[in-house]
Amino acid sequence: MSSLRNALPRRAHKERAQPQSRKKFGLLEKHKDYVIRAKAYHKKEESIRRLKEKAAFRNPDEFYFKMIKTKTVDGVHRLEGEANKYTQEELMLMKTQDIGYVLQKLQSERNKIEKLTTMLHSLDNNPSSRHVYFAEDREEAKEIKSQSGRKDALPDFDDIPDHIKRKTAASYRELEGRKKRVQELEKLYMDMSLHKELQKKGRKRKLREEEIVCPTSKAVYKWRSERKR
Repeated sequence: MSSLRNALPRRAHKERAQPQSRKKFGLLEKHKDYVIRAKAYHKKEESIRRLKEKAAFRNPDEFYFKMIKTKTVDGVHRLEGEANKYTQEELMLMKTQDIGYVLQKLQSERNKIEKLTTMLHSLDNNPSSRHVYFAEDREEAKEIKSQSGRKDALPDFDDIPDHIKRKTAASYRELEGRKKRVQELEKLYMDMSLHKELQKKGRKRKLREEEIVCPTSKAVYKWRSERKR
């Protein structure tokens, strides 16, 4: 009987709309909206209860460094500025490690470009001489073999399968993308090297436009010569 009762069509009860006299208050809250609002309210209530419980059982002698390294701004804890967290030597060491990583990625990309260029060059200049012929009998096989030995009877290599063409096109796109990445890495490496040199000791100044021999959009610096002991 229960299966038969579930098979019978039932009337879909719809929730009533906002009365005309209360249209100014917006949409009438439905049951699904109430469920979402109630879950959010109880979740916040549970979080507050846990925080109150932690505060009640907190050890009064407890200490950690964020107690003195933070300050409250509009009720929110904010860390103090860490501009002087590292010394000048530590900053130089970190920059050297960053530059070394960029240089390593640059050399890796160059090696990949060289291998990819060599492979594509060999494919373009030395097409595969392997070609399969099908013969009905021995006489036809001998005739095909004799014709294939002639220079003027070589097979036509222009008829390349589509999947090989797609792979070749993808390899060329990969080559162009790696060349673009190498240019970006070279620019990043030069900028990081210049910034590292500017942090070193020594008197230096930025050249004016009329002092630059080769005009460039980047800033050019000149270090004063110092006598080495």
